[in-house]
Amino acid sequence: MQAIAVPTIVEDRHAFAQDARRFLQFSQRRLPSRFLYDALGSALFDAICHLPWYRVTRAELRLLRRHANTIGQLLHAGGRVVELGCGNGEKLATLLTQANARGVHAHLIDLSEAALAQSVQTLATVAGSAIRVTTDLATYEDGLLALPRENAAPTLIALLGSNIGNFDRPEAEAFVGLIRATLYPGDYLLLGADLVKPERELLLAYDDPLGLTAAFNKNILLRMNTELGANFVIERFTHRAVWNAEASRVEMHIVSLVAQDVEVPAATLRFRLNEGETIWTESSYKFEPLSILQLVEPAGFVQRCQWIDAPGRFALTLFEAV
Repeated sequence: MQAIAVPTIVEDRHAFAQDARRFLQFSQRRLPSRFLYDALGSALFDAICHLPWYRVTRAELRLLRRHANTIGQLLHAGGRVVELGCGNGEKLATLLTQANARGVHAHLIDLSEAALAQSVQTLATVAGSAIRVTTDLATYEDGLLALPRENAAPTLIALLGSNIGNFDRPEAEAFVGLIRATLYPGDYLLLGADLVKPERELLLAYDDPLGLTAAFNKNILLRMNTELGANFVIERFTHRAVWNAEASRVEMHIVSLVAQDVEVPAATLRFRLNEGETIWTESSYKFEPLSILQLVEPAGFVQRCQWIDAPGRFALTLFEAV
């Protein structure tokens, strides 16, 4: 394993403080969703992926197993897979194992040190020593900008788990453009995207009866207390998931149960939350199969295959850079 571009804890907390100061002063207070994924947040999200109400992971794994041979034909010896947001490594390990890929370079980009470590363990156990692994503790954007250019063998960028759904449309278009700028013609993008479902099903996925998603969401307050010296009283907040049909997204909010004053010393920030006021922590956009193509192809891609898991209402689309 090779590790690169690792920010220091001080740098990470400084960025956290800067973004907290900026976004918590919006009229609709917000926090960027990337800060949900510290070690505890990553562990909670792994648990959420096993819940019966959250079907994304199981649907995507079914598609990866079913179509691994087709995808694996692109990854001959010396090829490179760049995974943006590796999670616990299960999806990439499944793809490489089912495809019987050998001599592949797996380059993992994630903001969670715990996720990178778990992915390395998973790939070592499942795929064996034939897979060379590089880890990059960075944002997707910084990781892509620092990615070494390789033209000798195809590169496949994998953006799975419907992570594309965390970007609003202009951000998504810009991000897909950045991915395309990283690739040569003949390279590939493998994109997993969750599809629109009935509202009740979507809300159960983001507000599960066991309360794991609520804990995952509120953990960002605990993280601010621990890392930024904030004084959030966790018991004074609750979790809310909302389906915004017009925007085709699920929104996650943290709701203040009482009027309260909050201080975040590291961000040099004090503010008052009214009863019922929310902090918007995540958007998860849902797609139709055609809307995925309309988002990606204008950036300089052409669709090669699109596979849909009907039970999970999930799409896996393979694009080629042109």
